[in-house]
Amino acid sequence: MPAAELNITLIQPDIVWENKDANLRQYEQLIESVPGRKEVVVLPEMFSTGFSMQPEKLAETMDGPSVEWMMDMTKKHRCILTGSLIIEEDGKYYNRMLWVQPDGYIGVYDKRHLFGYADEDEHYQPGAKRVIAQVKGFRICLLVCYDLRFPVWARNQGDDYDVLLYVANWPERRNLAWKTLLQARAIENQCYVVGVNRVGKDGKDINYSGDSSVFGPLGELIWQKSNEVAVHTVTLQKDVIVNTREQLPFLKDADRFIILD
Repeated sequence: MPAAELNITLIQPDIVWENKDANLRQYEQLIESVPGRKEVVVLPEMFSTGFSMQPEKLAETMDGPSVEWMMDMTKKHRCILTGSLIIEEDGKYYNRMLWVQPDGYIGVYDKRHLFGYADEDEHYQPGAKRVIAQVKGFRICLLVCYDLRFPVWARNQGDDYDVLLYVANWPERRNLAWKTLLQARAIENQCYVVGVNRVGKDGKDINYSGDSSVFGPLGELIWQKSNEVAVHTVTLQKDVIVNTREQLPFLKDADRFIILD
C-alpha cells in the first residue's frame, strides 16, 4: 500500500484593503489557475479584508456571503478550503480560521493570541482551544499569525499532529522572525510547517513581503516565495514524518504540561 500523501496549495495574494468582492474574485482566478487535483487550498489571515481593526463594519456571520463563497468553492473544486475571516457571533468578533470541506463540514479555530501591538485585543475575542483537522491520514493543527510566537500553544505533545498550518498577515519589517520561527516550530515538533502570508501594502501603509513557506520535520526548507503573488502546491508525505520520529525519537523526551486559562 503506498504511503499517504497530501497536496497543499498555498495562495499568497496581494489583498485589496477592505474590499471583499475584489478579493473573492481574485481568489477565484487564483484557485482556477491551480493545475491538477486540488486537495487543501490555503488562503491567508483575514483573506477577504486584510488585517483590519474595523470588525463593526466588516464582520459577517457564519451564514454570511464569504462563508457561503468558501462552501461554493469547495464544492466546485472538490477540495478543502481554509483561511481566516472576521466573524461576528453573539455580539462578539473573532479572527476565525475556517476549515471548509466539500461535504459541508466546517471546522472553526478562533485565533488564540491577539496582536495587542496593533490593538487586535481591543476589537476581537480570543479563542480558547486548539483545533486539529484531519484529512487523508494527516492531522493538521490550525493556527493564525501571532500564534507563531508562542511555542507552548503549538507544542506537539507526544504525537498530536503531523502538520502545523499558519495563516498570516505578517509585515515585511519582521519577516526574519516569521521565517525563523516557522523553521523552529518544524524542528521542535518534528512536523511539516506550512505558513501562508500576503504581499503588497495594506490600508495602514504596512508592507508585506509574503515569504510563504513550507518546512519539513528536520527544519529543511521545501519552498518559499517572497515579494510576489504566488500559487504553489506542495506534496506532503506521511512516511517522512513517521520515519523522522522513529529515527530521532525526541518527542518522547519532551516536558509534559497542561495549559490553563
